Amino acid sequence: TECVSGCVCPEGLFDDGKGGCVEQKDCPCIHNNEWYSSGDKIKVDCNTCTCQKGVWKCTDNVCYGTCMIYGSGHYNTFDGKFYDFDGSCEYVATQDFCGDKNSSGSFSIITENVPCGTTGVTCSKAIKMFLGVSDDSLYISNKEYKEIQRDVGDDVQYWNRTVGLYLVIEASNGVMLIWDKKTTVFIKLSPDYKGKVCGLCGNFDDKANNDFTTRSGLQDNNPLNFGNSWKQSPMCPDVTQEIKPCDLKPHRKSWAEKECSIIQSEVFKICHSKVNPLPFYEACVHDACSCDSGGDCECFCSAVAAYAQECIKAEACVFWRTPDIC
Repeated sequence: TECVSGCVCPEGLFDDGKGGCVEQKDCPCIHNNEWYSSGDKIKVDCNTCTCQKGVWKCTDNVCYGTCMIYGSGHYNTFDGKFYDFDGSCEYVATQDFCGDKNSSGSFSIITENVPCGTTGVTCSKAIKMFLGVSDDSLYISNKEYKEIQRDVGDDVQYWNRTVGLYLVIEASNGVMLIWDKKTTVFIKLSPDYKGKVCGLCGNFDDKANNDFTTRSGLQDNNPLNFGNSWKQSPMCPDVTQEIKPCDLKPHRKSWAEKECSIIQSEVFKICHSKVNPLPFYEACVHDACSCDSGGDCECFCSAVAAYAQECIKAEACVFWRTPDIC
């Protein structure tokens, strides 16, 4: 019955991290620096995890991968690597014609990037999607959607529909394209393509550190060398330096930082522990500085919407649009 100094729980009980003592079955779990009680469920991608005795037990569904291309040259690969590349040309966003297996591919998605604004940054203006061996091709650009069919083949079927702001094209080979009819494109791939794709969206093998694999199969650390290797036409110039629009347009910088601060504000607080806001904030400032030939609000809105979209994926629903903001 003697006293023991310090924070100790009686025998058979465990410290619950909040100053209390609980039985083992009631031990909490931690995720993204937040505590969850025993029995709580969270969604991680397409899996559900349940807290049991202080340990997460998760379902093991294999999830679709998503690559996002948005604003002025921002890329978030299937494996979650975030980088900027401002090339003005057509580039392979993703395809399954890779390495020695050149003969057996079922799709290729090409992004056509053009300068937007006067600082030299580029945006994705059009997307071409080639499906199947028969080379059906779809072309979407400037709010328009065109089908350019080369052959009549039925190896890959596809459907298109409009969902809210987005045009969705879904193909029977597990490829989905979601486009906001402006400068944001999401490419979703079924898990069957893991480790079998290449292009600006990376290789979808759950490792972000090898996403910069060039067309020749070599790994590079420099996003410029990596991006240049995926251009479609050798006639396009290589990108040799990273463009910093806020340095070129310093008068726009304070406005850009003020507007984009919404990403790091209370409005998105619920999401901060789930999705790191910093790369999205920096991309937003970059875009707000560079959009200097009209449409600057649209650039800002697309940048914030990109973060909101990642928050929704992480199950943090944020209502950020107001009559004054976007």
